Amino acid sequence: MDLIQRFQQLDAWLAEHQSLWQARPFVEHQCPWESQWPELAAWLRGRTLEQAEQAHNQPHLLEAPAPFGELAQTAFALSQLPDWIIEPPGSSPELLQRHIPGRKWQQINHFALTSQARWQQPARHWLDWCAGKGHLGRLLAWQTQQPLLCLEQDAQLNRAGALLSGQFKLTATHQDADVLERDSWRYLAPEHSLVALHACGQLHMTLLQQAATRGCAQVALAPCCYNRIDDACYVPLSAHASAAQLRLSKEDLALPMQESITAGQRTRRLRDRSMAWRLAFDLWQRETRKVDAYLATPPRPESAMASGIAPFCRDLAAYHQLDLAEPVSWEQLEQLGWERLAQVRNLELVRGLFRRPLEIWLLLDRALYMQEAGYRVEIGLFCPAALTPRNILLIAEMGSAQPITSL
Repeated sequence: MDLIQRFQQLDAWLAEHQSLWQARPFVEHQCPWESQWPELAAWLRGRTLEQAEQAHNQPHLLEAPAPFGELAQTAFALSQLPDWIIEPPGSSPELLQRHIPGRKWQQINHFALTSQARWQQPARHWLDWCAGKGHLGRLLAWQTQQPLLCLEQDAQLNRAGALLSGQFKLTATHQDADVLERDSWRYLAPEHSLVALHACGQLHMTLLQQAATRGCAQVALAPCCYNRIDDACYVPLSAHASAAQLRLSKEDLALPMQESITAGQRTRRLRDRSMAWRLAFDLWQRETRKVDAYLATPPRPESAMASGIAPFCRDLAAYHQLDLAEPVSWEQLEQLGWERLAQVRNLELVRGLFRRPLEIWLLLDRALYMQEAGYRVEIGLFCPAALTPRNILLIAEMGSAQPITSL
């Protein structure tokens, strides 16, 4: 399917159902769409937290009342992308992967293989954007024996990366540079092949803008954290997205990130307890203040849950400078918080249908921007979702070949 056609289909569908995916069950006790589809709302509200967890990563498989099934089918169809996944060989030196968590190393390996396979010309000079210690760039430089430039603002990470690159006798420069600052952009040159694995919002948007401005030969980008931008609202990159129906807030941009695949059981357990207690506090403050409105609360460290729900909620009340009458029973309030969490998670399955379509809308904005700048562009999957839900790769290549407009 044509990139532009897919983008327009997504834009129309997302705009039509905006009230569904912009509803926030965590802060709204009644979603706007519930009055329109009461059977679906009642069915979701009657399910358990465990049932919601089972359906979280594959909501399109849930057999729920209408219109859930129809929405799920459309979402699934609009989210299909080419599968470029290549199984990495197990032959790289142990030193290349030392101190890198296993799942991250697999992501790096998949990214390196796929990016090289999709470009039509071999890379001449690698540039690892927001490089950290340069693990990705170093693997690519070792595989191709081409020079490497790593841009990273943390000098300590750069020094550690330079020591590692030196052990392989690579032609590698680890440069202290804040890629959001204009002075850093002078390092980009036409011969560069830019790579960035999970660069957050403004970082990867700046990458694309500066790569296009300087005519860099190639780009391989797996974006992440679309909501981490400088502006209050999303400013599209491409002309097509600028003319689109959707207008997105930072809160909207966070939706694609609300997917948990790689978190361990302990992490999920602590997350659930924190959310249940925050919802318990919400119930307490609404009832006591007689004001039916959510109060935003800051993230709480794990240690805040060590003393139990009562101190946890009292701390949140103190944060908001509230003097609230104590509940009759903290145990009962906690139980209500867990019941509310089950309802929230199940109602959020409706929003979950739109996570991937919105992410692809954002990816296509980036792809179309690079295409408008004269690059051959394509997007596809570079690794299994079990390794990371952010498994979409954007490939852009400058050259004499005609732009690729299909997915």
